Amino acid sequence: METGSEEKFVYSVWGLPQEDLRPRLKKLMERLRSEFNAPEFEPHVTVVGAIRLTESEARDKFQKACEGLKAAYKAKALKVETGTFFYQCVFLLLDPTPEVVQTSDHCCSHFGYLRSTDYMPHLSLLYADLSEEEKKAAQARAYTLDETIGSLEFEISRLALYKTDTEDKSLKSWEKVLECQLNPS
Repeated sequence: METGSEEKFVYSVWGLPQEDLRPRLKKLMERLRSEFNAPEFEPHVTVVGAIRLTESEARDKFQKACEGLKAAYKAKALKVETGTFFYQCVFLLLDPTPEVVQTSDHCCSHFGYLRSTDYMPHLSLLYADLSEEEKKAAQARAYTLDETIGSLEFEISRLALYKTDTEDKSLKSWEKVLECQLNPS
């Protein structure tokens, strides 16, 4: 197939938390999702935001970015925070340590992704369009459900390329395309 005729889709690169932490995160996210009527998604830290590419371009850029990254890296939550839009409704705000920021910068440079704002590393707990009062209630609920979630420390052990159509707020079309395992740190 000619590269010029390939359809472009929206892709993102996610840092995936260590496997043994997923059940804890999924349980918290499931409870919030059911209480606030929100869609399901995998626990992740966005490394490269939504960028429109063909699948072959996205795969190539992802593989090249992964080749330059060797080790898993640590992430540390600072607090549960609320944001201003659907994809940043309620999230764990992460410490922007050099490792966390450099990983994102490295991947963004491979993707030619230019941020419109400074990188704010976070792990979303809830995607929803909620009022400020509802967001505050969800934020408080996160702490009720998991008292130490706001100070969670974990390892990002894998990166994944996801097809993420940002128009699809049901998230049903979102799918993992590729994954790369990072060496234990």
